[in-house]
Amino acid sequence: MKIDYVTLDVFTDQPFGGNPLAVVPDARGLDAAQMQSIATEFNYSETTFVLPPEDPAHAAKVRIFTPTDEIPFAGHPNVGTAFVLGRQPALFGKPVSDRMIFEEKAGLVHIDLLRENGEVVGAGFVAPKPLEIGGEVDAATMAACVSLPSEAIVAQAHAPRIVSVGLPFAVAELKDLATLAAARPDGSAFAQAGTKHWHRDDRFSVFVYVRTGDGIAQLRARMFAPLSNIPEDPATGSAAAALSAYLASLDPRHDAVIDIAIAQGVEMGRPSAIGVQVGKRGGQVVSVRISGRCVPMMQGTITLAG
Repeated sequence: MKIDYVTLDVFTDQPFGGNPLAVVPDARGLDAAQMQSIATEFNYSETTFVLPPEDPAHAAKVRIFTPTDEIPFAGHPNVGTAFVLGRQPALFGKPVSDRMIFEEKAGLVHIDLLRENGEVVGAGFVAPKPLEIGGEVDAATMAACVSLPSEAIVAQAHAPRIVSVGLPFAVAELKDLATLAAARPDGSAFAQAGTKHWHRDDRFSVFVYVRTGDGIAQLRARMFAPLSNIPEDPATGSAAAALSAYLASLDPRHDAVIDIAIAQGVEMGRPSAIGVQVGKRGGQVVSVRISGRCVPMMQGTITLAG
């Protein structure tokens, strides 16, 4: 059995930047165990598998696997998968549209392709779930996860907290770029934090950031999830969306469209640019859109026994 795949770098316009992604554009015939084995073999933060949709009005069903398990939603897999499918003439016998709906475990994800001079260069999508604000994480626990002293955490705007728009992250503001650069994941601290705040020790994910412009318009961030086999991620759209939605919820404006540019992966040598647009109405976050560019990298064939 032979399965085609492509790889690309997401949230960048330069090869070897952004976050690598592997996409299997036609995963018919694969079961979940085979998908997991393929994702483990690639060892990227995520690999996606595209299947015919359950509802013919939608474009595709998309399953997302890390090297260790399946997850309900993630940011750069949606941008990258849309980019790959958007460059095909057809998908499961139907023409590919610039607007698509993906069926995912977290819900329906609405996609729009980004084009320049008629060519697909990236994609944007709306987060599938509303902002969920979870419990606080004490500063000492958060700081220990990234090997920093407690005073490295800035709590004037908000305390460290778990937030989600489809996939949860513990977010915290750090005092400056030097502190952000000094952050290092501590696996034992992550295990303790996961047991305390997540009720399991292998899924605790941390997104730390620094403000680099006025207000929240420009941020630089890093994401760590060492117990999920991701010591550091160069671009995390789901975390960027959750953080942006949370910060927008703290903004005093009742009705606004807030644009936030997040740089990530700089300290890894894989700079990424994530665009987030948050809509507020009546003081509530009503939409979160994530967008970015992509660069194709490799294509090939996977050979499976049988």
